[in-house]
Amino acid sequence: MGATNRVRAINIALRIATLASRFLLIFFLARFLEPAQLGLYGLLTATIGYSLYLLGFDFYTFTTREVLKRERQEWGGLLKDQGALSLVLYAIFIPLLSLIFINEMLPWSLAGWFFALLVLEHLNQELSRLLIAISEQLLASVMLFLRQGTWAIAVTALMAVEPSTRSLDYILGAWTVAGLVAVLAGAYRLTQLHIGGWNKKIDWKWIASGLKVSIPLLVATLALRGVFTLDRYWLQSLGGLEIVGAYVLFMGISGTLMTFLDAGVFAFSYPGLISAHHKQQPVLFLKNLRLLLIQTVILSVAFAIVSLLLLSFLLNWLNNPLYTAQQYLYPWVLIIMVLYALGMVPHYALYAQGIDKPIIHSHIASFFAFVITTWLFSRHSPLLAVPLGLCAAFALILVWKTWTFFKFTPLPYRSAQAQYIA
Repeated sequence: MGATNRVRAINIALRIATLASRFLLIFFLARFLEPAQLGLYGLLTATIGYSLYLLGFDFYTFTTREVLKRERQEWGGLLKDQGALSLVLYAIFIPLLSLIFINEMLPWSLAGWFFALLVLEHLNQELSRLLIAISEQLLASVMLFLRQGTWAIAVTALMAVEPSTRSLDYILGAWTVAGLVAVLAGAYRLTQLHIGGWNKKIDWKWIASGLKVSIPLLVATLALRGVFTLDRYWLQSLGGLEIVGAYVLFMGISGTLMTFLDAGVFAFSYPGLISAHHKQQPVLFLKNLRLLLIQTVILSVAFAIVSLLLLSFLLNWLNNPLYTAQQYLYPWVLIIMVLYALGMVPHYALYAQGIDKPIIHSHIASFFAFVITTWLFSRHSPLLAVPLGLCAAFALILVWKTWTFFKFTPLPYRSAQAQYIA
């Protein structure tokens, strides 16, 4: 086995361990917590996930491409500039996010955990993205396991043996400690890379040029992630916090598909696509893209079959009538994730070429598709309205990105026959 294959195998093994840990966590939370508490946990995690984009402004979409184009001696200056921008964003948005608790969208008892986890998750996210971009996928997977896998294992074991620990405070406390350890591990590795350019003055003009690229992408991301945040709050208004708990459980199961694809497929594919396009190597670009498509389809189909076969056994183990009664939600949630996964293939193909406008437009359109579809169905099928809205949103994204890929991508980068003729 070559070095690259060994790294990929270890990387996938770490991601599988993380997935297994998260999978066990969501099931043990469903078993040990009341459905309403699980629903509250789902609202908190969704709100943190959405708020992360306000602290990062999707600036990594600009920095990643710049890092891949420049020598290591220049990386420090780029990272310093990104850090300066993040400090400004922290100063603006962290006070504003307190409105979540002032307006009682979440209880004040979770405020401390919310802000601690928000900062740690942002730092971990940016460090991981940098490591993936510079082909340090293995360490990125180690960090992911530290911040998502280790604490899930620890808190699950603790709740199993000590009933008094079955509360959100213990869960969020373990998450916070693990996030801090992961940040320290990533920062330590960064000091070993001998990156130059740290003495360079902050280039606000470069930051401004990056914002011109990242802000439109941020709008698109906020629209897309807004769907995955609004869905829980909307479902709460239609069915109550207990229904949100069931929804969070099923989303947790189906969401492992995207985590696995991110680890074993996307993290290795999109840097290669960017590099092949930048070096004007259409044969390599198309080869990588086809491999990305084949792997995504195979893994999506396999995951769908296995999860559907195992779902009844898992629900029987939980022994909670509420989750069993809401089992009809899972096929819809699974369809959402498969559509999401397939849509990432043309997404990365467009992103690698710097064709960002179709990505932006499709994400914004998907938000309106979600809102309109959910609103229409909420009158007649309130508990299915949100999943149907998400299906409409991600089906639109898949069609939109696929069509624009064939429209805007030069023929040699999307057709082997064209390369042969040339």
